[in-house]
Amino acid sequence: MSTQSLLRPAILIISDTAAADPSTDKAFPILKETFAQDGAGKWTEPIVEIVKDDILDIQRILRAWTDTEDAASGQIHLIITTGGTGFARRDFTPEAIAPLIHRHAPGIVHGMLAASFQVTPFAMMSRPVAGVRNKTIIVTLPGSPKGAKENLQAILKLLPHACLQAAGEDSRAAHVGGVKKLEKDAGVTASPNGPAPSNDPRLGATARARSSPYPMLSVADAVAKILEVAPQPKPELRDFSPDLTGYVIAEDIKAAEAVPAYRASIVDGYAVIVPNKTSSEAHIKGTFPVASVSHAQAASLPPPLEAGEIARITTGAPLPENANAVIMVEDTTIASLTEDKTEEATVEILTDELTVGENVREPGSDIKLGEMILSKGNQISALGGEIGVLAASGIQKIPVFRKPRVGIMSTGDEVSDITHSGPLSGGMIRDSNRPSLLSLLRGWRICEEVVDLHVARDTPHNELEEKLRAAFRTNDLDIVITTGGVSMGELDLLKPTIERSLGGEVHFGRVSMKPGKPTTFASVPFKDSTLGERESRLVFGLPGNPASALVTANLFVLPCLQKMAGLPGKGLERVTARVQGRVKCDKERVEYHRVVVAVDAKDGKLVARSTGMQRSSRVGSLAAANALLVLPQRAGFLEEGAECEALMMGPVLGF
Repeated sequence: MSTQSLLRPAILIISDTAAADPSTDKAFPILKETFAQDGAGKWTEPIVEIVKDDILDIQRILRAWTDTEDAASGQIHLIITTGGTGFARRDFTPEAIAPLIHRHAPGIVHGMLAASFQVTPFAMMSRPVAGVRNKTIIVTLPGSPKGAKENLQAILKLLPHACLQAAGEDSRAAHVGGVKKLEKDAGVTASPNGPAPSNDPRLGATARARSSPYPMLSVADAVAKILEVAPQPKPELRDFSPDLTGYVIAEDIKAAEAVPAYRASIVDGYAVIVPNKTSSEAHIKGTFPVASVSHAQAASLPPPLEAGEIARITTGAPLPENANAVIMVEDTTIASLTEDKTEEATVEILTDELTVGENVREPGSDIKLGEMILSKGNQISALGGEIGVLAASGIQKIPVFRKPRVGIMSTGDEVSDITHSGPLSGGMIRDSNRPSLLSLLRGWRICEEVVDLHVARDTPHNELEEKLRAAFRTNDLDIVITTGGVSMGELDLLKPTIERSLGGEVHFGRVSMKPGKPTTFASVPFKDSTLGERESRLVFGLPGNPASALVTANLFVLPCLQKMAGLPGKGLERVTARVQGRVKCDKERVEYHRVVVAVDAKDGKLVARSTGMQRSSRVGSLAAANALLVLPQRAGFLEEGAECEALMMGPVLGF
């Protein structure tokens, strides 16, 4: 299609929040990308406007786009709106648009709803409108960026034909060749929508897939997808506190005060006036009266020092006016005492080796007023340096990125809490995953809170769905991490619960790795009750085997949390270690082998020692491990002394 014949779309964002702050809109970038990727090259880049949830504002824009044809800019063939199609108090879009429609298009509405019902029963809560005004097609989409994208994708391939017809194309000429030709030209088939990818737990064994329909991603591609979907870090302002450990600075911070604020002594001794070397009285060696005392805790400056006087001074105390150096107490001796014998009256200075400015800390010599002390992206460590410089510089409000809130949940009827007394029966197992993950995530110190969500049972009424909804709504969590329930069995409920019950999207359901192949990452739509805007919350479905759960948490959850907390999202630190012993590789998948990495006392190089048998259910392989050895995908062994990449889960040890 030539540039002249491309169709021209427009997108109207209907949102009170986005109208006040356009940077909060997430729908336009996604819809723009959808036109570019799925539009078969038939569309120009969309124009966009943002309006409040107001009927008159919505109608004003639509009339401007449809009732006049600007010769310079050309006709708008398609208007897509997003937002305001639900049942909330400010959802006015259908009421604004329906009266403007000259000819309604119920087929487009049915197509969007049919596609949405494949994802979630909550599609019935949408109130879409579609039709023609003058020569322009108008379609309303949901406010959720994910829902808007799915609805647009459901109809996008057929819209060029509708737009051309509405614009006045000769219908008889367009239909030469019949429906089959139109379908071929549009790139559609009679059944464009296949079944949802996950098993439907309500159906019998014959309806269940025998192998996973999810593509097998590499670890790198899986991490890239996570970082693509994870929300951007959110800045906030927090009061100064030593408890800010782990937070990431959200904007450059400059010193509010100079450090020190006055000329101060850096030793215990005597403030003196060092004479000019060219004068006849260039020596300071001799006996001098002690005129005053300056302490570090003094509320006011000491009196000015006169020529021929000295002042006793402690470390950190302000220098008297006129003093220009400090002699250390070790270079002096008491010559005489006061009448009450409690203080020195005169002191003898034993050396002439003193220069102007010696042992004096000048104002601002440590930190200048307005000097950059912490840059955006710096993390406040537990070592105390960042907290110390903030306190010294008088910074009382700290701009940081909000830490994400995370919940940990185990799934399965067989899982028994540690509090269960007595012996286990039948197929019961102790829940080691949840305590391990709670400990791991809290140790990273990049979560605002890590909440224990306990255990969700594999029940017919789907307790998992109830607990996931409660986790996001009641606990206001950004991420829920589950273990178990991500394979292909009829009681593996995570994927169908996300797709069918929560209206979410599974971004990947398999990863080419060992252990951890069935690792799942998904997002679910969530409407913020305070802002009234939809956003995505994340779900990590980790495998149920203990080693798999901890390995995949380190590989996938950590970079996601890092990004949301304001860090680059690089995951674990990478080092190269020399293999101790002989380690078998896997020709099918990359293996993440639990090892202890330590410094070899003989040559100072890093050495990796296996923790033993690596079965994914073996908790013992994790007990001493501080690293994951990334074994290459190949047959055979890594021989003794071979070098291999290792991902550091903890500090390097010493053999």
